[in-house]
Amino acid sequence: MWARQRETSSMYKRTTSRDYSDSLDVESRDYMNTMEEAKSALLQDDVGIETSNPSWKLSFPHVVVATISSFLFGYHLGVVNEPLESISVDLGFSGNTLAEGLVVSTCLGGAFIGSLFSGWIADGLGRRRAFQLCALPMIMGAAMSATSKTLAGMLLGRLFVGAGMGLGPPVAALYVTEVSPSFVRGTYGSLIQIATCLGIMGALFVGIPVKDVAGWWRVCFWLSTIPAIILAIAMIFCAESPSWLYKQGRTAEAEVEFERLFGASHVNVAMTELAKLDRGDEAESVKISELLSGPHFRVVFIGSTLFALQQLSGINAVFYFSSAVFKKAGVSSSLANVFIGIVNLTGSVIATALMDKLGRKILLQWSFFGMSMAMAVQVAAATLASETGSLYLSVGGMLMFVFTFALGAGPVPGLLLSEIFPNRIRAKAMAFCMSVHWVINFFVGLLFLRLLEQLGPGLLYSIFATFCMMAVVFVKRNVVETKGKSLQEIEIALLSQD
Repeated sequence: MWARQRETSSMYKRTTSRDYSDSLDVESRDYMNTMEEAKSALLQDDVGIETSNPSWKLSFPHVVVATISSFLFGYHLGVVNEPLESISVDLGFSGNTLAEGLVVSTCLGGAFIGSLFSGWIADGLGRRRAFQLCALPMIMGAAMSATSKTLAGMLLGRLFVGAGMGLGPPVAALYVTEVSPSFVRGTYGSLIQIATCLGIMGALFVGIPVKDVAGWWRVCFWLSTIPAIILAIAMIFCAESPSWLYKQGRTAEAEVEFERLFGASHVNVAMTELAKLDRGDEAESVKISELLSGPHFRVVFIGSTLFALQQLSGINAVFYFSSAVFKKAGVSSSLANVFIGIVNLTGSVIATALMDKLGRKILLQWSFFGMSMAMAVQVAAATLASETGSLYLSVGGMLMFVFTFALGAGPVPGLLLSEIFPNRIRAKAMAFCMSVHWVINFFVGLLFLRLLEQLGPGLLYSIFATFCMMAVVFVKRNVVETKGKSLQEIEIALLSQD
């Protein structure tokens, strides 16, 4: 198989990335004005160029393997929800709410660390090895948690798992964006959110026997090592990101991977698009200061603000504390989690169908608007005199909030940011923005119950609704539509606005 690919790719000229870029500048120097002129120039080459869309079937298996990291992300978010009581009894900290909170939140600290370094790992080792490195702490951490006899052992395991959780999502967003044909990039990006939902629901169903089978919580952790091992092994057979290979000056290998992902007839067009924005500085290290000032500040600001508004909308407060609302309505926590999971998954599936039809921007706007209306329902529920009516409104508002979140605010930011960031800073900018995500996530989870007690549900949900409306305005003014555009066209559109 590899021999055949090398033979096929030998028809292409083997040069350094800078030489390749220079030669393509001669053929398609008017590319900055229109992609069509570049394609017309390329048609004069000896190698036939196919101008139709490449087959999605070639890249799909690689994307599916990448989404295993998102499944693991969702699984470890939900794996302690049902078993937490049994864990606390077996490890001797039952009734200690601080210790129980640490078992849940230690993952967030590990995730912050993992996401902070994810960009440097993805750029230094490549996307495939970053996935494998993401799987390693998840395997080790799950094994530590499953075999722990003390609270300290459990927390250490959760910290390791969190590091893998933080590393996985930004690398998944990068990889899916860089290996996907533009016409299905939105659909593929939505698969990340669906995999996360499936992971959360998988953790819920695996945890059902925990109250009836002694020590079942250890099985819950052991089971998570299976998809992690599959991810580490399957990545050996997946394509490396052509964008990353090109940045490393490995042009010939980038051509081979494009052939695997898009087909031989699309290699020259793909390489042309990749070469157009290479300015000869791709190999230089990107510093944090470059992300916070200079020409890249605007896109990093957009990315960080989007993730901040996503968390300040109150979504994780809803996920973390939904069981209490359902219990007041007479619904068990297990059934409540099923309802939340089904609604979240349904919204994500619908988003997959709409992402490449309606576009990212419109989904984001209507998603945040729907979330603000759902929070308005929650405010009405908090002020309603009738207790029965209040409970129905509260449950309905919560389900509506989760559904509208899954339509856009959930899946779009990760995909959109990996599209709008220039190739040179993409990995590190994603890492920075995901770090913002985890910091705000931590503080929302930490302060929600205290704010609920001090401010009351009506005022607190009004604050969340206000952030959602701020997000609508921010998206309208700052976000560019990326549907159906190549990564290079998107970068040109953003540069033209500066």
